[in-house]
Amino acid sequence: MTTQTDPVDHELIRAAAHVAATRCRGENHTMAAAARARDGRIVTAVNAYHFTGGPCAELVLIGAAAAQGAYDLDTIVAVGDRDRGVVPPCGRCRQVLLDYFPALKVIVGTDNGLRTVPVTDLLPESYVWADHQLDHEESAPLGTT
Repeated sequence: MTTQTDPVDHELIRAAAHVAATRCRGENHTMAAAARARDGRIVTAVNAYHFTGGPCAELVLIGAAAAQGAYDLDTIVAVGDRDRGVVPPCGRCRQVLLDYFPALKVIVGTDNGLRTVPVTDLLPESYVWADHQLDHEESAPLGTT
């Protein structure tokens, strides 16, 4: 893991905290996420809790960003309701964020405060989904060459 961090995007944290405070109600919505697209737009979302394992706020945000035409996210942060502050992404979200946005920066909370790290630092020695996809030429059935 690298020790160099990027500047913390406090506007992004405020956006997620505002959504957590105003939109997260009850057990169904307990986390908010905010991401900055490369064009500067901020996209927000909340989780959709369900006993079957509904999507985290970061995953809902990926869909919300796509619906708004923001396909290239730069930085993301998740904030918990009830003033829980910045919460790092779970393992599933780390993998999905890495697969969708390998250059993404993630704001996380540490014992020493907030810092911004590359998503790759959150998932060292990671499985890279794109690396395991076969090219069409390589996927021809055996014996057809």
